[in-house]
Amino acid sequence: MEKQIQEYLYNPTVGKIVTFLVGVVIIWMIINALQKKLFSKIKDNDNRYKAKKFSTFVGYLITIIFLTVVFSDKLGGFTVALGVAGAGIAFALQEVIASFAGWLAIMFGGFYNTGDRVQLGGIKGDVMDIGVLRTTIMETGQWVDGDLYNGRIVLIANSYVFKEPVFNYSGDFPFLWDEIKIPIQYGSNYDKAKEIILNVGIEVAGDLTNTSKEKWKKLQNKYRLEDAQTEPMISLVANDNWAEYTLRYVVGYKKRRFTKTALFSKILSQIEATNGEVKMASATFHLVQAPDFNINIKK
Repeated sequence: MEKQIQEYLYNPTVGKIVTFLVGVVIIWMIINALQKKLFSKIKDNDNRYKAKKFSTFVGYLITIIFLTVVFSDKLGGFTVALGVAGAGIAFALQEVIASFAGWLAIMFGGFYNTGDRVQLGGIKGDVMDIGVLRTTIMETGQWVDGDLYNGRIVLIANSYVFKEPVFNYSGDFPFLWDEIKIPIQYGSNYDKAKEIILNVGIEVAGDLTNTSKEKWKKLQNKYRLEDAQTEPMISLVANDNWAEYTLRYVVGYKKRRFTKTALFSKILSQIEATNGEVKMASATFHLVQAPDFNINIKK
């Protein structure tokens, strides 16, 4: 019995397994120590998150390399078997492999980063985490109006970046163009109405003009783009019911609803202050009186 135990302990395969397990423990102890002692001191949340993710990836990579080195002399006889098995596994796990490839594309292709607001696979929200297989999103919209969180956390396979468009609301240009429409009653002072709406647009949304202009110029240096107007602008369309003014402006991708509220509040207040010189329009319906009917009844 003692001899069998000695033979078992001195077995090269057992020694390699023990070496591998001890090595894995040491590798991940070092990784965890780096994450807790060093990376936790990084003040920027985004950089701290990326550092931890990269260190975890490096840990997996070192583990695989260490496994190959330790069992290198044992792997030669299984080359053919592994090749056949690998083909079957690749077919069975093609979605997993596609998600892993999608993760590589996301990390190194610049599709999006954590904190970005995206629309992916029909889901719109802020990216909370980018895993090896799935992206975690805090969803916005659906049963909640505006660009506000609804509290639902969605996991989306990374393979979607190869199948559907990826809409990034906060990538290289973290601003959006938005519009509001103001119906003005016919007979109002149109010049006064235009002045009120445009001045309110400049007052509320004009502070982003210079910042967004600089970002747009950087995009022009990177991509082939024409120049775009980032200053608030106004246009007028006359329809059957009223004169419709459209205010176009640049806004931060997370402040669309807040900005619209501020714009409408100030515009309504200033229009009411004109004492009827400028009037808001509303839909009206005119009921036409029915004609008289003369009915003769003969007995």
